[in-house]
Amino acid sequence: MAKNLLIVESPAKAKTIEGYLGSDFLVKSSYGHIRDLVKTDDAIDTENKFKQKYEVPSDKKAVVSELKKLAKEAETVWLASDEDREGEAISWHLFDTLGLKEDKTKRIVFHEITKPAILKAIESPRKIDYNLVNAQQARRVLDRLVGFELSPVLWRKVKPSLSAGRVQSVAVRLIVERERDINKFNAEASFKIVAIFNTGKARESFKAELPQRFAKKDEAEKFLNDCIEAAYSVTNLEKKPAKRNPSAPFTTSTLQQEASRKLGYSVARTMQVAQRLYEAGHITYMRTDSVNLSDTAIQGAQDEILKAYGEKYHKKRQYKTKSSGAQEAHEAIRPTYFANHSISAEPSEVRLYELIWKRAIASQMSEAEFEKTVAKIAVSTRNEELTATGEIMKFDGFLKVYMESLDDDQDNTLDDDTDNTLLPPLEVGQSLNLTEMTATERFSRPPARFTEASLVKKLEELGIGRPSTYAPTISTIQNRGYVVKEDRDGKPRDYKVLTLSSGSVAEVTKTEMTGVERNKMFPTDIGVLVNDFLVEHFKGIVDFNFTAKVEREFDEIAQGNKEWTDMLENFYRPFHHEVEDTLENAERASHERELGVDPVSGKPVSVRVGRFGPLVQIGAQDDEEKPVFASLRKGQMIETITFEEAMELFKLPKKVGEFEEKEMTVAIGRFGPYIRHNSAFYSLPKGLDPLDVTQEQAIEIIKEKRQKDIEKIIRVFDENPEAQIENGRWGPFVRFGKQNLKIPKGTDVNAITYADVLKWAEEDPKAPKSKTAGKTTKSPSKKTGAKKTTAKKSSTKTATKKK
Repeated sequence: MAKNLLIVESPAKAKTIEGYLGSDFLVKSSYGHIRDLVKTDDAIDTENKFKQKYEVPSDKKAVVSELKKLAKEAETVWLASDEDREGEAISWHLFDTLGLKEDKTKRIVFHEITKPAILKAIESPRKIDYNLVNAQQARRVLDRLVGFELSPVLWRKVKPSLSAGRVQSVAVRLIVERERDINKFNAEASFKIVAIFNTGKARESFKAELPQRFAKKDEAEKFLNDCIEAAYSVTNLEKKPAKRNPSAPFTTSTLQQEASRKLGYSVARTMQVAQRLYEAGHITYMRTDSVNLSDTAIQGAQDEILKAYGEKYHKKRQYKTKSSGAQEAHEAIRPTYFANHSISAEPSEVRLYELIWKRAIASQMSEAEFEKTVAKIAVSTRNEELTATGEIMKFDGFLKVYMESLDDDQDNTLDDDTDNTLLPPLEVGQSLNLTEMTATERFSRPPARFTEASLVKKLEELGIGRPSTYAPTISTIQNRGYVVKEDRDGKPRDYKVLTLSSGSVAEVTKTEMTGVERNKMFPTDIGVLVNDFLVEHFKGIVDFNFTAKVEREFDEIAQGNKEWTDMLENFYRPFHHEVEDTLENAERASHERELGVDPVSGKPVSVRVGRFGPLVQIGAQDDEEKPVFASLRKGQMIETITFEEAMELFKLPKKVGEFEEKEMTVAIGRFGPYIRHNSAFYSLPKGLDPLDVTQEQAIEIIKEKRQKDIEKIIRVFDENPEAQIENGRWGPFVRFGKQNLKIPKGTDVNAITYADVLKWAEEDPKAPKSKTAGKTTKSPSKKTGAKKTTAKKSSTKTATKKK
């Protein structure tokens, strides 16, 4: 038996570290947290300093049993979980649950998994930092209390099966308010003047723009007409040097933003890939809000820059973290070895690693140097001057390696399609020839909807959440159905273009698509309903300043400047009073809107949230005749749908003829428009309006889908027709009843037997459990009834106390 037992959270990390330590060390994984608060309503004793009751979940009992046995046999136990608050709490849970002794337990931390870092950590162990543990406990307890006490309020006053969380509710509020700002926005038109001049020499054309815009077409048209007989000359020429500095190395937030913009990764995917890179020893710890680089890293970057690019490309830089409460203020995210420009790994890991390498190496490189030229051009018949801007790069500096991307909301006031290109040689007083001048109608833009990455940026700006919370927050609000991330097609919009060319002004009308959205976050109607209820009755929970204040208090606890139970006491008592008051006095929330009267039946037409989502209704619940319902379509919302749009929905379901002596019906379901035929469903292709579908189109869609299904099936097993090999998006797989089974790499598809299928089905971690097993082993989650029952007990308890 090894003298030393070293415990980390993940098997991947254990495997990497084991290679660095000798035979005296046994490295084991705890597979994350080994215990959690019990699921019952006595998990937190609010009357006794918020004392918690923990349990080891059934799927962790074997791990705990093995670690206990190994810990007893070892001379020293090393707790090597992550360096942040969550990691410190994991170490404390291990210490407590395994019954470890102070004198034979050591806590070590490192923010990169390299041999020197691990050995250095072992040379300088410490004790568990209970300030960090308390900060994590405070967050965990507060969030549990909010979730458990708010949920029953939402069930009774809004809709069953809802849940709420502290940071998640604020994130939803941001998205709802942004959507309302967009809905209220009125685009203002103006005309932008752009001219193309030439100096009289071949290939010496350039673009100039009028700095101001004209609000009316008449004004723009008059300007162009005044320019017909005008002479043009350069009145002023200014050349000045300009520099551009590299961005700081990545923090968790900036990595999530840039991976979204450059690689198209979701926030959750970025963190999953970064975790794998960290555990394999490729990068430093991926949860940090520090931009600092260690002396070793700065030296490593310098050596690589000098070797790869030369001395003029190097400039030593020390970045300071702006956030005063940076909780993981150790080091930015960077490669562990700058000499590794790339790595051998999965494609997603390679791409993220290269992004991290480029950003970190660029941060230690010289500025990019430019020469900027601004020319002013006079119009003899007008007082205004046009401006031409050109830029030439004198030295690329850090741009040789990396250029940061911008969000689409960083300049969202007016369309801007000018570009800074090199101007031809110009002199003051020089005459210019006008090739063409246009006045193009442009519209002001509404505020941009959030992407996952820009939402993270906003939360960080407001001081809400910390590096470890961004990804779970964004996943949670989507999983709860309060927000959807999707694409939306834009609408066509006409705009006018006036062109002065060959001595006359001509006008044409062109069409552009406006409001096209890609991977943007939209609130759902249920998200709006919950948000409005919380804003009305629980201002503190969704108040940006209050939520940021709570985060700062967690930081104070982590620094040992605040007692965690006092902080919880100050929060909980007023909050609990709000819960009781709302349960007793608040009206049931309704998002219902009256839209008008049905011209046929004379009954009211309304829109509201129903049991299965938002719907339009003709008639009232207490009418003798049952009301008629229709679901809202993608992109439609209760707040903005019009009477005319609502009445269109009642034209579906629509019969479109027969095929194979069976009726075809077009309708809209949860997943969009479809054709129902002979108990089968066929999705409509994108862009085809369900109201316009003809019999011929419907038949074609059915035939195409059947053909694709035939081509998809490679083979059906004689022993069981429910077992078949199919062609999937990522290659062949086995469909076995409700299971989709991965075929092991290198397996000959033609050689697969039914026995192989049964074996893979048994080994499949996602295999459905038997009903009996489910009752005893299934751990409660938000998808089971466990939490609901617990919270109901909690609310009953509240009511009893009040009596």
